[in-house]
Amino acid sequence: MTAGPLRVAILTVSDAGSRGEREDTSGDAIARWAGDRDYHVAARTLVPDETGEIVRTLVQWADGGDIDLILTTGGTGLTSRDVTPEATRAVLDRHAPGIAEALRMTAYPRLPAAALSRGLAGVRGRTLIVNLPGSPGGVGDGLAVLAGFVDHAGDLLRDLQRGHP
Repeated sequence: MTAGPLRVAILTVSDAGSRGEREDTSGDAIARWAGDRDYHVAARTLVPDETGEIVRTLVQWADGGDIDLILTTGGTGLTSRDVTPEATRAVLDRHAPGIAEALRMTAYPRLPAAALSRGLAGVRGRTLIVNLPGSPGGVGDGLAVLAGFVDHAGDLLRDLQRGHP
């Protein structure tokens, strides 16, 4: 494995967005964050809140070998249409609950409703998958948390580093 920028994929899960009724502002925020960090946005798409479509996209990206980090946005709430965590759970090889806990814990003091997020995180193959909320504010909060360790996680998954930074 060679060092290089993290290769990021952005999956926006939104019924309204997939119908063209809403702009993908959360996906745009992730793309800006990735660009600011000199990551390579290798893939980006928007799908409806449908488990099968989410699973197909996650598997294709993670198993393709060209993505180090998949960030999903949307579909992590309590409604019956919020199925991103279930789709993510179905594809993970190993869970990383500390990441999802950190995302919720960091936002909670300012926004108690953050406790309602059911987002997950974990690994499929050599790809880290993290569910972020659907709101641009929630995405921004989550990306601020990820900034503290995502490079290290990427290095570990790419076998570029072992142990602690």
